[in-house]
Amino acid sequence: MKQSDSTRLARLDIITARLKGDDPLTIEDLAREMRVSIRTIARDIALLRERGLPIEADRGRGGGIRLPRHWGVGRLSLTHREAVELLISLAIAEQLPFPWLITSLSSIRSKIAASFSPSFKDRISSLRSRILIGNAASTSVLQTFSGLNDTVSDAVLSGFLEQRIVEFSYRDVEGRLSHRRIEPQLLLLNVPVWYVIAWDHGRQAVRSFRCDRIQKASVADENFFLRPAAVFADAIADIDAIRP
Repeated sequence: MKQSDSTRLARLDIITARLKGDDPLTIEDLAREMRVSIRTIARDIALLRERGLPIEADRGRGGGIRLPRHWGVGRLSLTHREAVELLISLAIAEQLPFPWLITSLSSIRSKIAASFSPSFKDRISSLRSRILIGNAASTSVLQTFSGLNDTVSDAVLSGFLEQRIVEFSYRDVEGRLSHRRIEPQLLLLNVPVWYVIAWDHGRQAVRSFRCDRIQKASVADENFFLRPAAVFADAIADIDAIRP
């Protein structure tokens, strides 16, 4: 009988906690303690690696497992979304004109990215290539900026991360309201204003949307494929930005 998701999650939490301790640990010991097979524990270890935990293992059926001796940031055990948000936050700080007391942000970003497992790193790199961190928003933009609605920002970010279509109402600069159905392909931040650069299904063209003008956003069940970078080349050609 297939184990319940809650049982496996509980076991993963226990394994993670044990790994963070200093006591010697083997796959065989864990299997005996949790009353599951060595193969089950091995699958759990593989999943934890996919989540970014840099677990080292000795060869052999019941081999020892450990975290690297000098491992530090990996103890955060970040989720996919948390890792992206952390790297974005560091990139934002790096773009500030005078990041007081923080002089090695680029190095910090690189070290955090390097601490991820290879498969996790590939997923993060794919997302980072779709995010642009630009300069501060202009005074004219800030005069009409109204802040982000939590529901809207969550829908846009979820659609972006999961490659799902997002639907919303949009109020343009003239105050006109329209319904949009988009593929959120790129995100741009001109602090503190977020833009989503998307393929607009209704217009069958690339369009940019200021996120604080988006209303009543929801994520559809439909997924989309990333379009070639050339499709968005004109839309981002004049943007001075870095990628997190």
